[in-house]
Amino acid sequence: MWKGRFAQETSALVQRYGESVSFDWRLYAHDIAGSIAHSKGLLKAGIITAEEQSRIESGLLTIRAEIEKGAFEFQEALEDVHMNIEAELTKRIGSAGAKLHTARSRNDQIATDVRLYCRSSIDAILILTRAMQAALVECAERGNDAVMPGYTHLQRGQPVLFAHHLLAYVEMLERDSARLTDCRRRLNVMPLGSGALAGSTIIIDREFVAQQLGFDGVTQNSMDAVSDRDFVAELLFVISMIGVHLSRLSEDIILWASSEFAFVTLSDAHTTGSSLMPQKKNPDVAELTRGKSARLIGNLMAMLTLLKGLPMTYNRDLQEDKEPLFDSIDTLSLALEVFTEMVSGMDVNRSRTEAAAADPMLLATDIADYLVNHGVPFRQAHEVIGKLVAYSIAEKKDFGDMSLAEFQSFSTVFESDVKACLNLKTALEARKSIGAPSPQNVASQLARWRQTLTVA
Repeated sequence: MWKGRFAQETSALVQRYGESVSFDWRLYAHDIAGSIAHSKGLLKAGIITAEEQSRIESGLLTIRAEIEKGAFEFQEALEDVHMNIEAELTKRIGSAGAKLHTARSRNDQIATDVRLYCRSSIDAILILTRAMQAALVECAERGNDAVMPGYTHLQRGQPVLFAHHLLAYVEMLERDSARLTDCRRRLNVMPLGSGALAGSTIIIDREFVAQQLGFDGVTQNSMDAVSDRDFVAELLFVISMIGVHLSRLSEDIILWASSEFAFVTLSDAHTTGSSLMPQKKNPDVAELTRGKSARLIGNLMAMLTLLKGLPMTYNRDLQEDKEPLFDSIDTLSLALEVFTEMVSGMDVNRSRTEAAAADPMLLATDIADYLVNHGVPFRQAHEVIGKLVAYSIAEKKDFGDMSLAEFQSFSTVFESDVKACLNLKTALEARKSIGAPSPQNVASQLARWRQTLTVA
């Protein structure tokens, strides 16, 4: 029996190798929304009657309800989500269902479905990102007056507020939100109506169909429209970037939760024990998140590699775009949810952070600034304080225990008021330039973020 131009049935092994319905079934709601909008375009163009359009829409909505209830059986032999839904629709309503595919191809159909899926996923991730920011702000507020060392190269550098450190991640996530929003804007154009690659001689009002689906406009080149997956790669990049930011926060939390630091305590609900060592309390959420960021980056690399060698227009290789996309969206969404919950239950240990911040070496830069404020060029001041630090270490004598004479042996510019630089509270309050961690600045930033996140 001939099937179109083919004299043989497709090999069962090829069917198994080529099917995508085992994973692209999750596009069903978007596929059905696109088909309903397309049916309205066919009605407007006079291709189908109002009665046929009504039967198509009703049938599709019934199928959607069955899928949502788990009562719809997808057939591997029908290859993908599109053919499964269309075949079932035609089986139920007859010739009206067979007319639905007029003036479209699976090429522009899947391109539309994936854009709709990405758009709704971005909206959901934006909500999760906002919740993560809110958890960080709330945790920062609880630890607002806790002072800790700020680090470079994992070496103690200068004093900061714990809240200032957490707010750095709020800023990162804000950039991520902006990237998501920008990605959403760029992908929100409709490829439906581009056909297989060259449109159709049956003209549908594409702008009308786009309005039905909430697109801002329509694609302008049919060949590009069916082969474009830039938006998938872009979304995977943004997701990877969020994953990298969560991984960096994970690393901080893993260090802070260690016995060596003990800057924070994680709740029992967000840690695990050891199968052998009963004293252990492991920061598994942070470690898993750090690990899953590698997976997100891998999915991005898979997508870029998939695209790099493709000629125009649609190629079957593009079937491989969905699993990395689905996996990254699922992975990030769960990571944001669980991380938000963990941060909400995280407490700062002020006694430990403040003991670390009491390290007098943290104020070495402040003493250099003292010299600068008294007319000494910074490079010269830096050298003076370097020698003072070496002396402090050699003599096992903190800055606060040194006499004025000892200070003046390194620079005659030092006067009795140099000891005022050695006050941690004063040092923090002096860091009042825009973006610096003075208590006043941090309080202002916390208020700003509370307002921003409340409005959002």
